[in-house]
Amino acid sequence: MQFIIPTPLLAALMALPMAPGALARPSSCKANLVAPRAIYTISNDQQNAVVAMPVQADGMVGKATTSTATGGIGANGIDGSTNQPSAPDALFSQSALTVAGKMLFAVNAGSNTVSMFAIDAADPTKLTMVGKPAAVPGEFPTTVAASDKHKMVCVGTTGAKAGVACAPFSAAAGGIGPMDALRPFDLGQSTPPVGPTNTVSHVFFSRDQQTLFTTVKGDPTKNNTGFLARFAVVAADAGGGCDGGAATVAQKGAKASPAGTAVLFGAATIPGSQDLFATDASFGAAVLSVQNDGHAVAVKGKGVVDGQKATCWATVSPATKSAFVTDVGTNRLVEMSVANARVMGQVDLSANGDPGMIDVMAGGNFIYALSPGNGSTPTAITVVNAREKTQVQHFQIGPAGKNSMGLAMVV
Repeated sequence: MQFIIPTPLLAALMALPMAPGALARPSSCKANLVAPRAIYTISNDQQNAVVAMPVQADGMVGKATTSTATGGIGANGIDGSTNQPSAPDALFSQSALTVAGKMLFAVNAGSNTVSMFAIDAADPTKLTMVGKPAAVPGEFPTTVAASDKHKMVCVGTTGAKAGVACAPFSAAAGGIGPMDALRPFDLGQSTPPVGPTNTVSHVFFSRDQQTLFTTVKGDPTKNNTGFLARFAVVAADAGGGCDGGAATVAQKGAKASPAGTAVLFGAATIPGSQDLFATDASFGAAVLSVQNDGHAVAVKGKGVVDGQKATCWATVSPATKSAFVTDVGTNRLVEMSVANARVMGQVDLSANGDPGMIDVMAGGNFIYALSPGNGSTPTAITVVNAREKTQVQHFQIGPAGKNSMGLAMVV
């Protein structure tokens, strides 16, 4: 049906005064992105806990901070350079906890479990554990991914039994179901693992949640190349049945070592494409394109980060449509292109006194980065305006210390 406005009425409407920009927004106008409502990290201590912080409408972290026990035990990997417990970067990973819909999941590296929490709709800092921590078939879980679409959680382990295992989850059914068989990675590791090289880095789903990815670090000193593993997600109704069974992740996947990469660490999916932005602690970061056959991975661009100590964690900002990476040994954010990983600039944060930053998330117009500290400097969240490239807040976290890992948010 076509609606036609009579000419006299159209003329009258055109004569009415209108606010600037009411009919069209100038191309220079920026979209009003919504800030997250809360951000989370885990303490990763002997009595592991999720630390929740509210985020205000202006993007700033609120003063209230709550801590909710996971029912599991945190742990530290062994720093290969010192043979001592590693801290900061106790787990050598990105995404030690994650949010899917109204649920939050957190790993317990010392007890080989993963915990599930319901996020309160009115107060997202209020978490309620659903069921009991679920046993993971591998050893030393460090990274977790969850799909709200498929109601599935997958955990990466990097100890003597390294690999990825998945399970369905349901709040109504009491939490996380039984984990499936481990998809093993032959790393020859110990429990706890000696790293950061030769360990599982990051488990995450593709943007359409149809693929599960895992980045695994190599060890250049031993001519051991890292790889990207890819597993297809099989939808619940893929077999055409009517039993309403849960979605599953294929037991067999494809592995590829992208040319020129060696120590693949954190990654982020790139909006509007099937490409991945992945850090590599040996040089900086790369943009990766997974080929249709699922086996080959093309490197679309590499960016070398000058002066890096360990470029390991990554996020993509919806405000700037660029990537931001962090370094546990250098207190700065480096902005990079999601087209070819070209370095676009950096935000020097040395004035706030942190030794460096690990996990990082983008929300609204801001970047939120975690600095676990080093025992003498406090654990803190740094908030940076992604568009203006300036620090707008440095928030110290009381209930977390140098073992803290992971960063997640709810919007």
